[in-house]
Amino acid sequence: MNIFNYFKKKGIDTVDPSFYRKIAEWISWYEGNVRNFSFYKVYSGRGTYKRCRRKSMGMAKKLSEDIADLLLNERVTITLDDDQTDEYVQQVLDDNRFLVMGNDYQERKAFTGTVAYIPYLEDVEITEDGEVLSGRICINYVDAPNIYPVTWNNGRVTECIFAFPHTISRKKYVQLQSHLLKNGEYVISNAVLRCESGSQEGTELTEEEWKLLKPFKTLAKEIRTGSVEPQFVIDRLNITNNADQNNPMGVAIFANAIDTLKKLDTEYDSYCNEFELGRKRIFVRPEMLTNEDGSPAFDPDDSVFYALPEDDANGEELLKEIDMSLRADQHSKAINDDLNYLSLKCGFGTDRYQFGAIGAKTATEIISENSDMYRMIKKHEILLEDALKQLIRIIIRLGMVLNEPLNPDAEIVIDFDDSIIEDKETERNRDRQDVSMGVMSHAEYRSKWYGETLEDAAAKLPEQNQVME
Repeated sequence: MNIFNYFKKKGIDTVDPSFYRKIAEWISWYEGNVRNFSFYKVYSGRGTYKRCRRKSMGMAKKLSEDIADLLLNERVTITLDDDQTDEYVQQVLDDNRFLVMGNDYQERKAFTGTVAYIPYLEDVEITEDGEVLSGRICINYVDAPNIYPVTWNNGRVTECIFAFPHTISRKKYVQLQSHLLKNGEYVISNAVLRCESGSQEGTELTEEEWKLLKPFKTLAKEIRTGSVEPQFVIDRLNITNNADQNNPMGVAIFANAIDTLKKLDTEYDSYCNEFELGRKRIFVRPEMLTNEDGSPAFDPDDSVFYALPEDDANGEELLKEIDMSLRADQHSKAINDDLNYLSLKCGFGTDRYQFGAIGAKTATEIISENSDMYRMIKKHEILLEDALKQLIRIIIRLGMVLNEPLNPDAEIVIDFDDSIIEDKETERNRDRQDVSMGVMSHAEYRSKWYGETLEDAAAKLPEQNQVME
């Protein structure tokens, strides 16, 4: 089944299919299974070839892990200035394991460019009058291959279709969830397709048919949100999409460094093979290869022992040792050079990755070397902060649908703790100077460094003033 054939049949325009082939390529690098690269053939003589798997450094995976840990980790805090609203939002995030799943999907965002979060109501009880009695908020997490933007403006996706694959009794199904603007409000509509061999666009099930299947038993055909704001959040890396400048999807962090990834894996494979090919060889006279009873004197699979060539077999030596020279240093230098180049191309600066042992470094050295990485992370945090705030606003809106006493105008503060790449003591001393110069207020200082709201910090100002004096 080709989902784009279904879209064409329904008259739905989305991102060009060729871009999703790019996403598939990035995923293959992350998984370490790249077509026409991860495996190669080596001529083994006598017209035969040996299929070899290329050894990989796994740098696509490493880059994705690292940026995910820098963007969304246990140090990131989300706070709202309304206590009741804050408590409710935190509970929803905890119930949906957002810290764990959020970090996972930051990694997915790193190697695919784009992810999405879709809050929705589950187990809703409604009276005959349409009054909502109870329910709970859940979050669906979606990765790039299942995101199909329909309309967008200034890089922000305003209408979108999401795909949710299912396997039921060994049969494949796809739920398509459309978030479209109709008559000034967002309407969420669902369709279920059965993927059948030989069918280009699949077979669309009726609502009665899909309700017979357990995963879709409670699936509604249409939901009117009553809101002019979308009930989904698109989160992407803050990298200009030079693979297709006409679509709002993001690109992988290593999208423009594929050539370097290839070169690194080629060098690493050669480095590993160097120790195999460079082992000691022992050549023996042909008569020494067998015992008196004709049995092999050496293991035939042992690559150390070889028969002397015919022209040398008449010599006096029974054994001849050959020591191969290893080019480990040359390989290591080439790998380290390309690691630096890869790190630079992906925004981490130089000396981020080293092949081989490195000595300990002081905090000051680390901070100075991470200036490029710091700027890169700050750039990505701009879009991530916007996405997180959108998510929280949707949670608040859905909570109010459940009749929770929440404040829709509560201020949201997201603190990305950059202590991993930033010298916190230096920053704190700088803030103290700002306080002394009157650039920063005592309340702002206390709020920032003691984790208090601005209101609570202001109430403790007399105590704060004594400390500063």
